[in-house]
Order: sequence, then structure tokens, then C-alpha cells
Amino acid sequence: MSQTPNDPAGTTHQFQNFANRAPAEKSGPNMPLVVGLAVVAVVVVVGVIALMMV
Repeated sequence: MSQTPNDPAGTTHQFQNFANRAPAEKSGPNMPLVVGLAVVAVVVVVGVIALMMV
């Protein structure tokens, strides 16, 4: 009885499935980052307007 070698890295088919998968974690924009940047932009605009009125 002959045994096939056990490849710890898996088969080529398994690797191709892994490589073709879309990353599940980074599917969309990072919402806390977007909200944080929007808040910073509003604070900067309000600051500039306040300085122009002085």
C-alpha cells in the first residue's frame, strides 16, 4: 500500500481558493475613521470662521 506524501501547506487547489477569496475584514470603509475625519474637518472649519470674525 503506497502512501501519498502529506503536504502541510495543502494542495494547489486549496491555495488557489484561499488566494481568490476576498478579504472579509476589509470589505468596506472604516466608519470610525471616516466619522473622526469629518469631526476634525468641522472643527477646523469652525475655527477658521471664528478667527476670520475676530
